[in-house]
Amino acid sequence: MTAAADEPMIHETAIVDDGARIGAGSRVWHFVHVCSGAVIGRGCSLGQNVFVGNKVSIGDNVKIQNNVSVYDNVTLEDDVFCGPSMVFTNVYNPRSAVSRKDEYRDTNVRRGATLGANCTIVCGVEVGENAFVGAGAVINRDVPAHALMVGVPARQVGWMSAAGERLDLPLEGDGETACPLTGDLYRIEQGRLIAL
Repeated sequence: MTAAADEPMIHETAIVDDGARIGAGSRVWHFVHVCSGAVIGRGCSLGQNVFVGNKVSIGDNVKIQNNVSVYDNVTLEDDVFCGPSMVFTNVYNPRSAVSRKDEYRDTNVRRGATLGANCTIVCGVEVGENAFVGAGAVINRDVPAHALMVGVPARQVGWMSAAGERLDLPLEGDGETACPLTGDLYRIEQGRLIAL
């Protein structure tokens, strides 16, 4: 499959409903379904068997690996990574016999965040910029920017740089360090990680 540089590449097995907007250079792979109201930015990759709902906004350079469903009311900002088979929800207390489509909760994943393979993001939360959710973790509350989250339910165990490297900083208190990959400086201020 080929596409012009200013057009998305859409595999012949993918279904892209009329009205969906997909940015230049994006790649939509085997058996993907993109609903009509979805907005997908430039340079994205949607792996095999991805579903994108109507009320979904996806920024530029987002990577969504195989078997991920991005349901209504989910927003993924630029440079987000969704690992294989990770899960979003949009209803907090679903019941098959009770229609709750008017109760969808917004989920916002901020720029540069990583959502590891098989993690679950319970609806109604914000995952902060450059946060890193470990494989299999369950997120049921907001995640601070640059936080490293693991476990069920997830708890913060560290801090991550924008380059995805663990930083040698305490969870609480003061400290300053450099990213081991880029040398960029970071400081803890009032319980928040600040890029210098």
